[in-house]
Amino acid sequence: MQTRLDPDLLATDAGQEADSILRSCVQCGFCTATCPTYQLRGDELDGPRGRIWLIKEMLERDAAGPETQLHLDRCLTCRACETTCPSGVRYGRLLEIGRERLELHVARPWRERWLRRVLLALVPWPRRFRPLLRTGQWLRPMLPERLRDLVPLLQTGAGRVQDQSVFGRRVVLLAGCVQSLATPVTNRATQRVLNALGVGGIEAPHAGCCGALPQHMAEPEAAREMARRNVDAWWPLLEQGAEALVMTASGCGVQVRDYGVILASDPDYAERAYELAQRTLDLSEFLIGEDLGSWQLPEPQRVAWHAPCTLQHGQRITGLVERLLDGIGCERVPVADAHLCCGAAGTYSILQPQLSRQLRDAKILALSQHGPERVVTANVGCQMHLAAAEELPVQHWVQLMAEARPRP
Repeated sequence: MQTRLDPDLLATDAGQEADSILRSCVQCGFCTATCPTYQLRGDELDGPRGRIWLIKEMLERDAAGPETQLHLDRCLTCRACETTCPSGVRYGRLLEIGRERLELHVARPWRERWLRRVLLALVPWPRRFRPLLRTGQWLRPMLPERLRDLVPLLQTGAGRVQDQSVFGRRVVLLAGCVQSLATPVTNRATQRVLNALGVGGIEAPHAGCCGALPQHMAEPEAAREMARRNVDAWWPLLEQGAEALVMTASGCGVQVRDYGVILASDPDYAERAYELAQRTLDLSEFLIGEDLGSWQLPEPQRVAWHAPCTLQHGQRITGLVERLLDGIGCERVPVADAHLCCGAAGTYSILQPQLSRQLRDAKILALSQHGPERVVTANVGCQMHLAAAEELPVQHWVQLMAEARPRP
């Protein structure tokens, strides 16, 4: 694609990066075949090719307004288009650049600004978010359906785990801002599985939100500040012998693996951020290298596996969770259109509720078609979004691993 970006913009790192990405796109349209919003709406501007053109027009001619904002907002950032693209277009990064510039030049209605400010001020901060979440869970039966869908059921039975410092091998775990409150069973199940392998899972007390939420809401400096705080919290533990930084939420994993890029221009953090990103593993990547040959579930389980977009498209990790589940005796049922997003996409279910529910309905139909006993996934957002409407249990896949036991 030919480009004629403004010279002042081209003088910036973001401008040069955007120009390079735009030039790599040949406008073939293969991406539209796997774009969830294009499939729903059939509008070229609600597909990657159309959005790339909108961003190009904005960066070249400052041609942007509420319509550009509407179509960029509708993007899930699922990155299925990147998996499909034969030219390797880094659409996700181009979208971030476009959204950041758009936020500076096109004002939002006050209601949208207020909602986005509230989300950024509450969700990434567990101490602030906890009272609101617990109140919502207490009132959940009385809430209208639209609001009830956004409030996860209170999880009980997370239990306590033993002192993780007693284990000779150690990894660092991210407790997660939402996951630590909404699905604490995931964190405890992870520690039990690791402990059974002789590995301690340590949570750094001063670590916090990975920064994905502000990153995708065009607040890059807030995302960088969260990344710096986490580097400061995790780096000493890695220096003290922790083997890796292990992620149980794939949405956090894809963000942390980008820390080297996010902090590349920060001389105080660039080197550590890059090294930390290189030592970040998804839980499935860590466990696949462990000796689990004798682990089996007490009873075979018929399960539907939902691969989050952040795992299969963002991190390009496929097949590992499936191998682990098969190994402990799960029977995985077929799931049609497994590459498509469930509609959670971070705050998308709040900011774009209608499209989000349409995508969820289609995903639930695909997951339940062959009669599974439960649905398992690898990201807290997908888990909460699907569980709000699914009659079957929706869990993190590590809960199945925690139920397995080595055979005598």
